[in-house]
Amino acid sequence: MILLSDFLILGALLFTLSMAGIFLNRKNVIIMMMAIELMLLSVNINFVAFSHYLGDPNGQVFVFFILTVAAAEAAIGLAILILLFRNRRTINVDDLDTLKG
Repeated sequence: MILLSDFLILGALLFTLSMAGIFLNRKNVIIMMMAIELMLLSVNINFVAFSHYLGDPNGQVFVFFILTVAAAEAAIGLAILILLFRNRRTINVDDLDTLKG
């Protein structure tokens, strides 16, 4: 049987991996977005684990809404990246920090 602590350890490992991905890779925007998505999924693991442990389905419903918002965020973020690549011919963060209106 898998214990609650196993799920919490897995969520913590995924969260620290995504934090490392954000801090160590500040060059590529796509990898940064993937790290943010991994961070959201690690939080969702904790919600589902506590929901199952407490016998309350509210955590699982909350995860459904988080995944819906995350999918919309990923679609809008990728659309913005495509527009930036068309205009600047790069997705390097160092080259995108001088955006002008």
